Amino acid sequence: MSSRVHIARPASGGYQPDPHGFANSRPSSGYRAANPDDPIEKIRAFARTAEDQIDIYTQPLKPHLPAVGRFLIVVTFLEDSLRIVSQWGDQLWYLQKHRHFPWGLSHLFLALNVVLMLAGSGAVITKKHTEYAVGGLLSVVIMQAVGYGLIFDLNFFLRNLSVIGGLLMVFSDSMYTRKTLFAGLPTLSETDRKKYFLLAGRVLLIFLFIGFAFRGKWSIGRAFVSLVGFAACTMVAVGFKAKWSAAFLVLVLSIFNVLINNWWSVHSAHPQRDFLKYDFFQTLSIVGGLILLVNMGPGGLSVDEKKKTY
Repeated sequence: MSSRVHIARPASGGYQPDPHGFANSRPSSGYRAANPDDPIEKIRAFARTAEDQIDIYTQPLKPHLPAVGRFLIVVTFLEDSLRIVSQWGDQLWYLQKHRHFPWGLSHLFLALNVVLMLAGSGAVITKKHTEYAVGGLLSVVIMQAVGYGLIFDLNFFLRNLSVIGGLLMVFSDSMYTRKTLFAGLPTLSETDRKKYFLLAGRVLLIFLFIGFAFRGKWSIGRAFVSLVGFAACTMVAVGFKAKWSAAFLVLVLSIFNVLINNWWSVHSAHPQRDFLKYDFFQTLSIVGGLILLVNMGPGGLSVDEKKKTY
Protein backbone atom coordinates (compact mmCIF):
# COMPACT_ATOMS: atom_id res chain seq x y z
CA MET A 1 0.00 0.00 0.00
CA SER A 2 1.50 3.31 -1.09
CA SER A 3 1.99 6.16 1.44
CA ARG A 4 1.97 8.79 -1.27
CA VAL A 5 -1.15 11.01 -1.22
CA HIS A 6 -2.74 11.62 -4.56
CA ILE A 7 -3.72 15.33 -5.04
CA ALA A 8 -6.48 15.92 -7.54
CA ARG A 9 -5.77 18.74 -9.97
CA PRO A 10 -8.36 20.76 -11.79
CA ALA A 11 -9.27 19.53 -15.23
CA SER A 12 -8.08 22.73 -16.86
CA GLY A 13 -4.57 22.26 -15.41
CA GLY A 14 -4.42 25.91 -14.22
CA TYR A 15 -3.34 27.19 -10.78
CA GLN A 16 -6.05 27.19 -8.08
CA PRO A 17 -5.15 29.47 -5.09
CA ASP A 18 -7.68 27.94 -2.66
CA PRO A 19 -8.16 24.27 -3.63
CA HIS A 20 -9.90 23.34 -0.37
CA GLY A 21 -12.29 26.28 -0.20
CA PHE A 22 -10.92 27.74 3.06
CA ALA A 23 -11.29 31.34 1.93
CA ASN A 24 -14.42 33.20 2.99
CA SER A 25 -15.46 36.20 0.96
CA ARG A 26 -18.20 37.20 3.44
CA PRO A 27 -17.38 39.90 6.03
CA SER A 28 -16.68 38.60 9.54
CA SER A 29 -19.21 39.37 12.26
CA GLY A 30 -16.70 38.73 15.08
CA TYR A 31 -14.06 40.92 16.74
CA ARG A 32 -12.70 43.81 14.71
CA ALA A 33 -9.63 45.90 15.42
CA ALA A 34 -10.32 49.21 17.12
CA ASN A 35 -10.47 52.26 14.91
CA PRO A 36 -7.58 54.54 15.98
CA ASP A 37 -9.53 57.59 14.76
CA ASP A 38 -12.46 56.87 17.08
CA PRO A 39 -12.60 59.61 19.79
CA ILE A 40 -13.44 57.06 22.51
CA GLU A 41 -10.50 54.93 21.47
CA LYS A 42 -8.24 58.00 21.59
CA ILE A 43 -9.41 58.69 25.16
CA ARG A 44 -8.73 55.08 26.13
CA ALA A 45 -5.26 55.21 24.60
CA PHE A 46 -4.51 58.47 26.42
CA ALA A 47 -5.76 57.00 29.72
CA ARG A 48 -3.56 53.91 29.27
CA THR A 49 -0.54 56.08 28.54
CA ALA A 50 -1.25 58.30 31.55
CA GLU A 51 -1.64 55.26 33.83
CA ASP A 52 1.67 53.83 32.59
CA GLN A 53 3.47 57.12 33.21
CA ILE A 54 1.97 57.53 36.68
CA ASP A 55 2.97 53.93 37.54
CA ILE A 56 6.55 54.63 36.46
CA TYR A 57 6.97 57.89 38.39
CA THR A 58 5.19 56.71 41.55
CA GLN A 59 7.17 53.48 41.93
CA PRO A 60 9.44 54.94 44.67
CA LEU A 61 6.36 55.84 46.75
CA LYS A 62 4.54 52.52 46.55
CA PRO A 63 6.53 50.64 49.24
CA HIS A 64 5.67 53.40 51.74
CA LEU A 65 1.94 53.71 50.96
CA PRO A 66 0.73 51.03 53.43
CA ALA A 67 2.63 52.58 56.36
CA VAL A 68 1.42 56.09 55.48
CA GLY A 69 -2.16 54.87 55.09
CA ARG A 70 -2.19 53.03 58.43
CA PHE A 71 -0.72 56.02 60.27
CA LEU A 72 -3.23 58.47 58.78
CA ILE A 73 -6.15 56.17 59.62
CA VAL A 74 -5.30 56.14 63.34
CA VAL A 75 -4.17 59.78 63.57
CA THR A 76 -7.69 60.87 64.60
CA PHE A 77 -7.57 58.42 67.53
CA LEU A 78 -4.12 59.69 68.58
CA GLU A 79 -5.33 63.29 68.47
CA ASP A 80 -8.50 62.41 70.37
CA SER A 81 -6.59 60.63 73.13
CA LEU A 82 -4.28 63.65 73.48
CA ARG A 83 -7.28 65.97 73.67
CA ILE A 84 -8.94 63.91 76.42
CA VAL A 85 -5.76 63.91 78.50
CA SER A 86 -5.09 67.65 77.98
CA GLN A 87 -8.75 68.58 78.64
CA TRP A 88 -9.45 66.00 81.34
CA GLY A 89 -11.35 68.37 83.61
CA ASP A 90 -13.50 69.79 80.81
CA GLN A 91 -14.31 66.28 79.57
CA LEU A 92 -15.38 65.17 83.05
CA TRP A 93 -17.51 68.29 83.48
CA TYR A 94 -19.30 67.69 80.17
CA LEU A 95 -19.98 64.01 80.85
CA GLN A 96 -21.23 64.64 84.39
CA LYS A 97 -23.14 67.86 83.72
CA HIS A 98 -24.68 67.24 80.29
CA ARG A 99 -24.56 63.45 79.89
CA HIS A 100 -25.35 62.72 83.59
CA PHE A 101 -22.51 60.22 84.07
CA PRO A 102 -21.89 59.20 87.70
CA TRP A 103 -18.57 60.45 89.13
CA GLY A 104 -16.61 57.17 88.88
CA LEU A 105 -18.14 56.06 85.59
CA SER A 106 -17.08 59.26 83.81
CA HIS A 107 -13.44 58.70 84.87
CA LEU A 108 -13.58 55.05 83.79
CA PHE A 109 -15.16 55.99 80.45
CA LEU A 110 -12.42 58.51 79.60
CA ALA A 111 -9.58 56.27 80.81
CA LEU A 112 -10.86 53.30 78.82
CA ASN A 113 -11.12 55.41 75.68
CA VAL A 114 -7.56 56.71 76.05
CA VAL A 115 -6.09 53.23 76.67
CA LEU A 116 -7.95 51.64 73.76
CA MET A 117 -7.06 54.44 71.35
CA LEU A 118 -3.36 54.51 72.23
CA ALA A 119 -2.96 50.73 72.31
CA GLY A 120 -5.04 50.17 69.17
CA SER A 121 -3.29 52.92 67.21
CA GLY A 122 0.14 51.61 68.17
CA ALA A 123 -0.81 48.08 67.13
CA VAL A 124 -2.17 49.27 63.76
CA ILE A 125 0.99 51.27 63.01
CA THR A 126 3.28 48.37 63.93
CA LYS A 127 0.98 45.73 62.34
CA LYS A 128 0.84 43.74 65.59
CA HIS A 129 -2.41 42.00 66.62
CA THR A 130 -4.30 44.00 64.00
CA GLU A 131 -7.60 42.16 64.47
CA TYR A 132 -7.74 43.06 68.17
CA ALA A 133 -6.57 46.61 67.45
CA VAL A 134 -9.29 47.20 64.86
CA GLY A 135 -11.89 45.71 67.23
CA GLY A 136 -10.76 48.01 70.04
CA LEU A 137 -10.86 51.12 67.84
CA LEU A 138 -14.31 50.16 66.51
CA SER A 139 -15.52 49.88 70.10
CA VAL A 140 -14.17 53.41 70.75
CA VAL A 141 -16.19 54.78 67.81
CA ILE A 142 -19.36 53.18 69.21
CA MET A 143 -18.67 54.18 72.83
CA GLN A 144 -18.06 57.81 71.92
CA ALA A 145 -21.14 58.00 69.69
CA VAL A 146 -23.31 56.80 72.59
CA GLY A 147 -21.38 58.43 75.44
CA TYR A 148 -21.25 61.92 73.94
CA GLY A 149 -24.80 61.71 72.55
CA LEU A 150 -23.75 62.17 68.92
CA ILE A 151 -25.25 59.01 67.51
CA PHE A 152 -28.14 60.92 65.88
CA ASP A 153 -25.93 63.70 64.48
CA LEU A 154 -25.93 63.08 60.71
CA ASN A 155 -22.53 64.64 60.00
CA PHE A 156 -20.91 62.73 62.88
CA PHE A 157 -22.63 59.52 61.76
CA LEU A 158 -21.42 59.79 58.13
CA ARG A 159 -17.89 60.68 59.16
CA ASN A 160 -17.67 57.74 61.53
CA LEU A 161 -18.97 55.38 58.86
CA SER A 162 -15.99 56.47 56.78
CA VAL A 163 -13.62 55.97 59.71
CA ILE A 164 -15.03 52.45 60.12
CA GLY A 165 -14.41 51.93 56.40
CA GLY A 166 -10.78 52.95 56.92
CA LEU A 167 -10.44 50.47 59.79
CA LEU A 168 -11.85 47.72 57.58
CA MET A 169 -9.21 48.61 54.98
CA VAL A 170 -6.55 48.19 57.68
CA PHE A 171 -8.03 44.81 58.58
CA SER A 172 -8.00 43.74 54.92
CA ASP A 173 -4.43 44.94 54.46
CA SER A 174 -3.19 42.90 57.41
CA MET A 175 -5.34 39.81 56.91
CA TYR A 176 -3.51 36.54 57.25
CA THR A 177 -4.38 32.86 56.95
CA ARG A 178 -5.64 31.28 60.12
CA LYS A 179 -6.20 27.66 60.89
CA THR A 180 -9.80 26.53 61.02
CA LEU A 181 -11.05 26.53 64.57
CA PHE A 182 -13.78 23.95 64.00
CA ALA A 183 -12.85 21.20 61.59
CA GLY A 184 -15.58 20.07 59.25
CA LEU A 185 -17.59 23.27 59.38
CA PRO A 186 -17.85 25.41 56.22
CA THR A 187 -15.60 28.48 56.46
CA LEU A 188 -14.65 31.36 54.19
CA SER A 189 -11.16 31.28 52.77
CA GLU A 190 -8.77 34.18 53.39
CA THR A 191 -9.34 35.44 49.84
CA ASP A 192 -13.12 35.40 50.28
CA ARG A 193 -12.95 37.22 53.61
CA LYS A 194 -10.57 39.82 52.24
CA LYS A 195 -12.71 40.68 49.22
CA TYR A 196 -15.84 41.12 51.36
CA PHE A 197 -14.00 43.35 53.83
CA LEU A 198 -12.55 45.35 50.95
CA LEU A 199 -16.03 45.81 49.48
CA ALA A 200 -17.45 46.99 52.82
CA GLY A 201 -14.44 49.22 53.45
CA ARG A 202 -14.50 51.04 50.12
CA VAL A 203 -18.28 51.57 50.26
CA LEU A 204 -18.09 53.03 53.78
CA LEU A 205 -15.15 55.28 52.87
CA ILE A 206 -17.25 57.42 50.51
CA PHE A 207 -19.75 58.56 53.18
CA LEU A 208 -17.45 61.38 54.28
CA PHE A 209 -17.67 62.99 50.87
CA ILE A 210 -21.46 62.62 50.89
CA GLY A 211 -21.54 64.45 54.21
CA PHE A 212 -19.29 67.16 52.81
CA ALA A 213 -21.45 67.59 49.69
CA PHE A 214 -24.61 68.30 51.70
CA ARG A 215 -22.99 70.57 54.29
CA GLY A 216 -22.45 74.32 53.99
CA LYS A 217 -23.51 76.90 51.44
CA TRP A 218 -23.91 75.96 47.80
CA SER A 219 -22.13 77.66 44.91
CA ILE A 220 -21.33 76.82 41.30
CA GLY A 221 -17.82 75.72 42.21
CA ARG A 222 -19.05 73.61 45.13
CA ALA A 223 -21.73 72.01 42.95
CA PHE A 224 -19.13 71.12 40.28
CA VAL A 225 -16.69 69.63 42.80
CA SER A 226 -19.52 67.73 44.49
CA LEU A 227 -20.70 66.31 41.17
CA VAL A 228 -17.21 65.19 40.12
CA GLY A 229 -16.54 63.87 43.62
CA PHE A 230 -19.81 61.94 43.65
CA ALA A 231 -18.83 60.32 40.33
CA ALA A 232 -15.45 59.34 41.82
CA CYS A 233 -17.20 57.97 44.93
CA THR A 234 -19.48 55.86 42.76
CA MET A 235 -16.45 54.50 40.88
CA VAL A 236 -14.80 53.62 44.21
CA ALA A 237 -17.95 51.90 45.49
CA VAL A 238 -18.44 49.71 42.40
CA GLY A 239 -14.70 49.21 41.92
CA PHE A 240 -14.37 50.76 38.45
CA LYS A 241 -10.95 52.38 37.95
CA ALA A 242 -10.97 52.30 41.75
CA LYS A 243 -7.28 53.11 42.22
CA TRP A 244 -7.44 56.26 40.13
CA SER A 245 -10.76 57.47 41.51
CA ALA A 246 -9.46 56.86 45.05
CA ALA A 247 -6.28 58.81 44.21
CA PHE A 248 -8.45 61.66 42.91
CA LEU A 249 -10.45 61.68 46.16
CA VAL A 250 -7.20 61.72 48.16
CA LEU A 251 -6.14 64.84 46.27
CA VAL A 252 -9.54 66.60 46.56
CA LEU A 253 -10.07 65.77 50.24
CA SER A 254 -6.52 66.82 51.13
CA ILE A 255 -6.92 70.22 49.45
CA PHE A 256 -10.35 70.91 50.93
CA ASN A 257 -9.25 69.67 54.34
CA VAL A 258 -6.50 72.29 54.45
CA LEU A 259 -8.75 75.04 53.10
CA ILE A 260 -11.89 74.35 55.15
CA ASN A 261 -10.67 72.72 58.38
CA ASN A 262 -7.77 75.15 58.98
CA TRP A 263 -7.96 74.97 62.79
CA TRP A 264 -4.47 76.47 63.17
CA SER A 265 -5.80 79.83 61.94
CA VAL A 266 -8.40 80.03 64.74
CA HIS A 267 -7.54 81.42 68.17
CA SER A 268 -6.86 78.75 70.79
CA ALA A 269 -9.66 80.09 73.02
CA HIS A 270 -12.26 79.98 70.26
CA PRO A 271 -14.72 77.03 70.65
CA GLN A 272 -14.72 76.46 66.89
CA ARG A 273 -11.05 75.45 66.98
CA ASP A 274 -11.73 72.04 68.56
CA PHE A 275 -14.46 71.24 66.06
CA LEU A 276 -12.23 72.16 63.10
CA LYS A 277 -9.36 70.13 64.52
CA TYR A 278 -11.64 67.13 65.02
CA ASP A 279 -12.89 67.35 61.42
CA PHE A 280 -9.34 67.84 60.12
CA PHE A 281 -7.93 64.70 61.72
CA GLN A 282 -10.98 62.61 60.88
CA THR A 283 -10.60 63.60 57.24
CA LEU A 284 -6.93 62.59 57.39
CA SER A 285 -8.03 59.16 58.65
CA ILE A 286 -10.34 58.70 55.67
CA VAL A 287 -7.57 59.86 53.32
CA GLY A 288 -5.45 57.10 54.89
CA GLY A 289 -8.14 54.54 54.05
CA LEU A 290 -8.22 55.74 50.45
CA ILE A 291 -4.42 55.47 50.27
CA LEU A 292 -4.68 51.83 51.35
CA LEU A 293 -7.27 51.33 48.62
CA VAL A 294 -4.87 52.83 46.07
CA ASN A 295 -2.20 50.41 47.27
CA MET A 296 -4.31 47.22 47.51
CA GLY A 297 -6.83 47.72 44.72
CA PRO A 298 -10.58 47.16 45.00
CA GLY A 299 -10.49 43.39 45.51
CA GLY A 300 -12.42 40.56 43.90
CA LEU A 301 -15.91 42.07 44.20
CA SER A 302 -15.35 44.92 41.76
CA VAL A 303 -15.82 45.88 38.13
CA ASP A 304 -12.05 46.11 37.65
CA GLU A 305 -11.57 42.50 38.76
CA LYS A 306 -14.51 41.22 36.69
CA LYS A 307 -13.05 42.88 33.58
CA LYS A 308 -9.91 40.78 34.03
CA THR A 309 -12.05 37.63 34.14
CA TYR A 310 -14.32 38.39 31.21
